Amino acid sequence: MLKRQTSGSVICTSCGVLVGVNDATCYNCGRRNPGMWGFAPALRSLGRDLGFVPFVIGASVVIYALTLVPRLAAGGIEALFQSLFAPAGQTLLLFGASGALPVFGFGRWWTLLSASWLHGGALHILFNMMWVRQLAPATAELFGPGRMVIIYVLGGAAGFLLSSFAGAYIPPFLILRGGQMTVGASASIFALLGAVVYYGHRTGSQHASKQALSYALMMGLFGLIQPGVDNYAHAGGFGGGYLIGMLLDPLKHERIDHLAIAILCLVASMAAIVASIATILL
Repeated sequence: MLKRQTSGSVICTSCGVLVGVNDATCYNCGRRNPGMWGFAPALRSLGRDLGFVPFVIGASVVIYALTLVPRLAAGGIEALFQSLFAPAGQTLLLFGASGALPVFGFGRWWTLLSASWLHGGALHILFNMMWVRQLAPATAELFGPGRMVIIYVLGGAAGFLLSSFAGAYIPPFLILRGGQMTVGASASIFALLGAVVYYGHRTGSQHASKQALSYALMMGLFGLIQPGVDNYAHAGGFGGGYLIGMLLDPLKHERIDHLAIAILCLVASMAAIVASIATILL
């Protein structure tokens, strides 16, 4: 349980200096309510990412398991093995797959938020969650946990927006084609990479920008070689993450409203999945 500290000193959740638990602002970085109304120690016990990374991974795994239920109910475990544990297309559409068809064909614009939480198979979610586990904590160290979540959610939405637009209005060019129906956390993963590249440019940290660029190029090259990869979503996610990182400015300390916006982004994502299911079943 989150136990509230009512007296003494705590560590400012932005800059890490000691402040009074009831101080109105941090004398070092100027953050308001640096002790988080006494909940700062309990929140820090969740880790530097404030538990956001386990939530993202846990929610994605649970949602993936739920998308397998209709196939399991219809054909049993044998059907799951035959499909390589891939949810049916209708199920992904039900839960909030994005792309040209859902967004521009059916007007399901909220799927720009829900699609990052859906996956098309066991290997798909395994590799994506491995990247989330590696990149999200590092991004939280650079931007703060709240801003990391904002980048993850909104950058992913930017990726699916570009993919949906390309699928509806840009003719296929060689291996580049927009998604008619698309899912996966990779757009959000590229958003984290884009934000880290901006962090390197903003702070002069060549190591951060070069490392993130090398990851992006490696994953982008794989996407160009591997059929069925939504390269427009990757490009849109990277660009969206870079721009959001620019707006959030990593040289400024994270504020309490960033955490509030991050929670709002997560709530909106879950609400988008609920809305996707409700608009089809009800």
